[in-house]
Parts: sequence; structure tokens; C-alpha cells
Amino acid sequence: MKKGFYLVMIAQALSSVADNALLIAAIALIADLRGPDWMAPMMKWWFALAYVVLAAFVGAFADSFPKGRVMFITNAIKISGCLLMFSYQTLGSDHHAQLILVFCAYTLVGIGAAAYSPAKYGIVTEMLPPHLLVKGNSWIEGLTVLSIIVGTVLGGILIHPAVSDALRSHVWIAQFAQTRAEAAIFMIALVYLAAAGTNLLIPLTNVRYPKQQTNPIKLIKTFGGYVSILWHDKLGQISLAVTTLFWGAGATLQFIVIEWGAQHLGYRLDQASVLMGIAAVGTVFGSILAGRVPLKRALSVLPVGVVMGFAVMLMPIVQHTWEVYGVLMLVGALSGFFVVPMNALLQHRGHVLLSAGHSIAVQNFNEQLNILLMLAIYSLMLWLNLPINVIIVIFGLLVATLMLIFIRWNRINHRANPDLESTIGQHGHGQALKH
Repeated sequence: MKKGFYLVMIAQALSSVADNALLIAAIALIADLRGPDWMAPMMKWWFALAYVVLAAFVGAFADSFPKGRVMFITNAIKISGCLLMFSYQTLGSDHHAQLILVFCAYTLVGIGAAAYSPAKYGIVTEMLPPHLLVKGNSWIEGLTVLSIIVGTVLGGILIHPAVSDALRSHVWIAQFAQTRAEAAIFMIALVYLAAAGTNLLIPLTNVRYPKQQTNPIKLIKTFGGYVSILWHDKLGQISLAVTTLFWGAGATLQFIVIEWGAQHLGYRLDQASVLMGIAAVGTVFGSILAGRVPLKRALSVLPVGVVMGFAVMLMPIVQHTWEVYGVLMLVGALSGFFVVPMNALLQHRGHVLLSAGHSIAVQNFNEQLNILLMLAIYSLMLWLNLPINVIIVIFGLLVATLMLIFIRWNRINHRANPDLESTIGQHGHGQALKH
């Protein structure tokens, strides 16, 4: 692995730590402002909406400039979102207006994340040859999930009463933060700042792309063509369907675990954030094991997704701490093991058929569209006051059923073309030009 690849991993880890810690801090801020339960997942909904709305444009943006610089700019946007959250108290006691401002600030962070993602994943395809993509993705995904652990736990620690009081007692921090949420958001902004600094150290890859389109209408039309290309590719469509399901399910599971911790186990928010970290520990182990799966064997892990769906349904029947941790680690390990090869396969097909930035933008568009759908359904079930354990069973059955459908779909594709795997690893033409 090149030195620049390690810098990408460090920058990604710091940015991801901040993203996940900010989610916990923002949920705490909504709770402090007495927002309803369904508002937290809807906040994430607006975050995902940024990915969908900007999908046609961020790929061209990522391919127009060195990706390390794009990552720097987008981290700066995330910092701006953190700073905007501080201004909620200027609205006085109007809690409705304050909640809207929190939504807007978190959406701004989502805009930064949407533009950051094509550069983050695209630079991996520029730095590594196809035969190292699964290993590289294993490192990136493993570190990303590790940063989810650190980020969610950090968010929980920062809003813990004792830690929050200690932070606000510091003379320097007290100048900027008066509440637990403000103190947490201030510290998270510093992590984003460290990520932005690391972005500046990432070396150029000397990969250049043709001049990118700037007309919005043409960009949307072109992007629609890119989406169609990946969905019509027999390998791309399966990996795209699986990763789309995984990220939608993963985003929803974050909020399910928090609500489950409160209703089923009686946990506070800072305690429930640890549960999210436990699940992420399992994902790290699964991602590491997945690094041994060759790219040509990526589709062989599909049945693991079915098992993961059924494993989720174990959550309502566990009570003791060791049982809770065991089930969450199992779910995480299964998800990590099956999504890493799928992600690598999708990136490879996207890089062959399109370009690094555009292929990741297509992936993000589909994944975030599913997040919008699944979070909306989850928010609706909360609004209908369905018990959390009923929601979990519905969720697990949905994931298992969809994975069975994808397995059937893959078999049909292979019957039509038995030599499908032989095309994996071929470079194709793509759009990148190396100098």
C-alpha cells in the first residue's frame, strides 16, 4: 500500500469519527429542545437527502480537482455546519425555530458528506490496482467502522453529565459552549479540523479526467445515464442492490438500537450510543475476514446477508448484557463480512464502466435514496406508536426477504451468462487518463 493511501485512511477515520459523534450530539440537542422521538431519524433523513439531491453534481466535482483537495473543502463545509448549530440560542425560546435550525445545520454537514464521499472512495480506485481493491476496501471499511465505534462512543462520552460539566468548566471552552450539546459540538468541530489538515497532506495521484460538464441540466441527464449503465450491468446491479440495502438498513439500525436501548433495556442516550459501538466492533471483525475474499468470489457472500436479517430478530429476546453485546456483535460481523466484497465489486465495475467519482456518486445516490425510504418508514412506525420489538422483527424479515430475492436475481443472471465472473478484474476503458 502506498503512503498516500494511509493518509486517506487517517483523514477518513477522523472525518467519520466526527460524523458519528455529531449524530449523537445532535440527537442530544433535539432531546434538550424537547423534540418528539420521530424527529431524530428525520434529521438523518435530511442528511441523506443532501446525497440524493447533489448526486448528479458531486461526481463531476470530485473528478474536476485533486481528490485530497476536494476532501479538504468538504470537511470545511462540515465544520461550517457544526458552527451553525451554535447559533440556535440566538432564536430565543422559540423551540420550533431552534429545531428547524438544527435540521438546517445538520443538512449542511450532509452536503459536505455528500461531496466528500466520491472523493474518498474515488481516490482508492486511483491509488490501488483491481487485485488490491478488496484488501483496500477491507482496510477502509474496517477503519470506517472502527471510527463509527469511536465516534458513537465519543458522542456518548461528550454528552455524559460528568464529562459535559468538566468541559464547560474549562475557561476556554466556556467562552463558546454553555450546554452539553454545545460543548460536544465544539469538540467535534476540532476533530473535523484535524481531518481537514490531514487532507492537505494527501499526495496527488496524477490521474486526470476529461473536462467535466458544468451545465446542471446536462449533468442531471448524464447522471441518469450513469445510473442506467450500472443498473444494467449484470455484476453492477447485484452489488448495487446489496450495498443499497445494507446502507439503508445500517442507517435505520442506528436509530433502532438507540430506541431499543431506551425501551427494552432502560438505557440513557449516552449508554445506548455504546450499543451502536458494540455492533460496529463486530463489523470490524467481519470486514477484516472479508479482506480474504478474492474479488472474483465476491458474489459468494450473498447468503450471509440473509443470516444477518434473521440475526437482527434475536434482539427482542435478549436481556442480559452479555447476550445484548453478543447479538449486536454477531449482526455487525455478518454485515461487515458480506458488504466489503460487494462494495469492492461495485467500485470495480463502476471504475471500469464510468469513472471513480461518478461511479461513487451513483452508488451514494441509490444508497441514500434507500436510507430516505427506510428512515421514513421507521419514523412512520414510531409515529404510529408500534413497540420497538415489533419494529425490529419487521426490519429483520424485510432484510432477509430482500437478500433472498437478490440471490435469486443473481442466479438468473448467471444462468443467462455462466462466464459472468470472468469479466471481474478486467480494466475496461473507463474515463480516467493517467499521465
